[in-house]
Amino acid sequence: MDKMSGKLTVYFEEPFWVGVFERISDGKLSVCKVTFGKEPKDYEIWDFILKHYYSLKFSAAVETRIKQTADNPKRRQRNAKKQLQSSGIGTKSQQALQMQREEMKTERRQISREQRESEKQRQFDLKQQKRKEKRRGH
Repeated sequence: MDKMSGKLTVYFEEPFWVGVFERISDGKLSVCKVTFGKEPKDYEIWDFILKHYYSLKFSAAVETRIKQTADNPKRRQRNAKKQLQSSGIGTKSQQALQMQREEMKTERRQISREQRESEKQRQFDLKQQKRKEKRRGH
């Protein structure tokens, strides 16, 4: 049976509050960054997860190593406190976010190039049509 885990880190990145969703499935990490704006309350975060989690665009999966955690509740509490004190996100997550940004950038470039070419073709077709109408002797 495959293990799947998820993690949400919310932190303040001047001037907005940002949430980073990390999803580990089959030893691969994928990440999604969400900007909240003002500081979100717990119930707002929970509501956001319930309504928008499946529509989030996660980055391409990056190979990662899953750490085995102990079931000791005191250790879990210590780890949670330690994570709260540390700021920012992990380097693997940052790499995955950077990959996602690069993919989105190339996708945007390709779409804008196609739009430019289609507009050019439309203008050319319009000119050709005008030339044909002029030759007919209207």
